[in-house]
Amino acid sequence: MKAFTPVYVPVGVPTFHLESAQRQFDLSVELLRAIDARFVAPEKMLLSLDDLRAYLDSVQPDLIVFQNLTFANAAYMSEVLRRFDCPMLLWTLREPVIDGGRLRLNSLTGAYSAANTLRAFSDRPFAYLFGSPEEERVKSEIKAVAKAAALKHDLRGLKMSAVGHTPQGFGFGRALDSELMNAFGVELETIEARELIDKAKSYTDEECAEYLEKTRCATCGLEKTPEKNALDHARLYKAYSDYVRERGIGALASRCWPDFFTSFGTPVCTVLSLLNDEGVAAACEADIYGALSMWIGMALSGEPVFFGDPVSLDEGENTITFWHCGAAACSLARRDTGAVVGVHPNRKIGPAMDFGCEAFPDATVFRIGREPDGFFRFFILEGEALDKPKQFIGTSIVVKTERGAREVVEESVKLGFEPHFVVVKGRHAAALEALANMYGFEVCKF
Repeated sequence: MKAFTPVYVPVGVPTFHLESAQRQFDLSVELLRAIDARFVAPEKMLLSLDDLRAYLDSVQPDLIVFQNLTFANAAYMSEVLRRFDCPMLLWTLREPVIDGGRLRLNSLTGAYSAANTLRAFSDRPFAYLFGSPEEERVKSEIKAVAKAAALKHDLRGLKMSAVGHTPQGFGFGRALDSELMNAFGVELETIEARELIDKAKSYTDEECAEYLEKTRCATCGLEKTPEKNALDHARLYKAYSDYVRERGIGALASRCWPDFFTSFGTPVCTVLSLLNDEGVAAACEADIYGALSMWIGMALSGEPVFFGDPVSLDEGENTITFWHCGAAACSLARRDTGAVVGVHPNRKIGPAMDFGCEAFPDATVFRIGREPDGFFRFFILEGEALDKPKQFIGTSIVVKTERGAREVVEESVKLGFEPHFVVVKGRHAAALEALANMYGFEVCKF
């Protein structure tokens, strides 16, 4: 798969004030390359269709930032659309001087002309930005679009796995391989949970020793887990690790209960926790779109994300508690406790993770939702992860929301969102909105 390539396309005509246009061109190139060093830019302004055609012959864009340095008619945008179908940001410049004299750029009229042509390609969503390259808002918006375009590009190289089937009543997590490929460009393969269980059973203690040691180093209190369960966990950890590596899996959704308790005697929770810390987005209860949401959150933040259910809200603190049985990444644990190992809250078998998550001042709650008609939507919420101890047996994180917590819960329940969400470090709403726009998905921002 070729590397992500964002391309700057600055168009205009020579009958406007070229000194002003040149300054905007120079500042724009500087800004774009500060945002992403991979930005491709022409050596000079593209002031004719011949200039534009020659430049377009030399690029293979995954994102186009189309900028009217001056007014340019619709033929310029038509030339781009004729050649490429990739995310598009249409960028209009401010008129640099308003003094009763000459109109120097007339970028805005050019934008209307370009957008009118874009609109004729009704299946081509695009982002729009008005402002000068010196403005902080402009930098932030371009950065969000560039992040989203890079994500969209990278998703086409993602291979996911469904390990087993969702339990009865958890059908919201299922996905068709053709649907994932069509909507996101993601490849999905499947494997039965029993295949990995059988592989785990075949290993000797010696073959799994390094996996047991990895777990000891990453967790606290593993010595309290019965020896058989600890060894069986290491077997399972090796089975999943070998499978992920051999098949090139970047994200997986694994069946967990009841099979790993009834057929294997040891939960898969801690295996998923450790995979998340190794950069493999690993969701439980076989939730494919939950795992895909995790992968996107990890790509945006560069860190593991929390995956869980909204289980409690506090109107006084304006918080929502997210919890799950015990598969959170060890690196998310509070520093005063570390990644404590306990038992599964229902089955009372370990090892499963059992800790509260660390605080971080900026948090994004996210979910790819699938509508019954097959269309997709994004749940997006920004807030703060508070300094709170473990709320229930298992792993938990408490998020203070910017909108009323009860209002968020009531609205999202009425909208029928799935019960699994991811909590991501940092504020990523702008990039997620830009990504949704590129796919033509609905945004449900709270």
